[in-house]
Amino acid sequence: MGYGDDLLITAYAAKLKKKYPERQIVVGIAEKNIAYHSPIYENNPNIADCRNLDDSKPIHIIDYHQFNRPYMDYKNSTVSKQVFREFKPIPGEIYFTKAESIESKKIISEAINFWKQKNNHNYKSIIFLETSSTKVNDSQFYFKHLNKDWGYKNWSTLVDKIKNEYLVIQIFHDKTKKIDGIFHTKKMDFRTACAVLNETDFLIGPEGGFGHVAAALNKRAVLYFGGWNPPDILGYDFHQHIYYKHPSSPCGELQKICSHCNEARESVSPEHFFEYIKKLG
Repeated sequence: MGYGDDLLITAYAAKLKKKYPERQIVVGIAEKNIAYHSPIYENNPNIADCRNLDDSKPIHIIDYHQFNRPYMDYKNSTVSKQVFREFKPIPGEIYFTKAESIESKKIISEAINFWKQKNNHNYKSIIFLETSSTKVNDSQFYFKHLNKDWGYKNWSTLVDKIKNEYLVIQIFHDKTKKIDGIFHTKKMDFRTACAVLNETDFLIGPEGGFGHVAAALNKRAVLYFGGWNPPDILGYDFHQHIYYKHPSSPCGELQKICSHCNEARESVSPEHFFEYIKKLG
């Protein structure tokens, strides 16, 4: 599962821990008595480290894994199409270490200095920008993420429209396509990137892990959903969702390049996306 999926379960874990404070709460496959670790769970007081459990205390496994996700309609899904069922996410929780918070503030300071060197006026807001998934070239998830993608050209054109008014911070990872004229971080792990997001005003990007992080941090966001998956099932009420309303949406196509998703991509212009950003200030 992805980090977004890992975040989705943290709100439930918090409720469970409150109900059963004596238990060590872990996440995994209950039937196989297997738990797994995620960087999302680090420093979380409600989820025990499954790699270092106390044998003298009871263990509670939350049955949550690739084949048991609450928004998935497994009965009607196939190897070529993901089908969704009714679901409403609750913002999760992520707990930063002191070192992560210090590092994120340092990065924000560097970004502000970058702005001052280029501009003689103040920025309106600090925007956290993520344009592509780290799984975009994964053999298993390639078509999924290609279909969900808004496209580098669109992101680049959008950035050109906002970079002189907003301080845009683009997070760098192995699959990042850098956009000129804005601040880029050094390569960093996911948790540090989340800590940087916590210091910004809002997120813009595709639907995915950082959208769930923004919700956990109570940050606003403008997210491109396209037509692959539905915001009424995987979106949050305080986020702005750009969705292609069409009889084929959500398509959930997994094994080929989807013409419907291409139509969704072409239907959302950078000018249209910019209108959503202006609403956030």
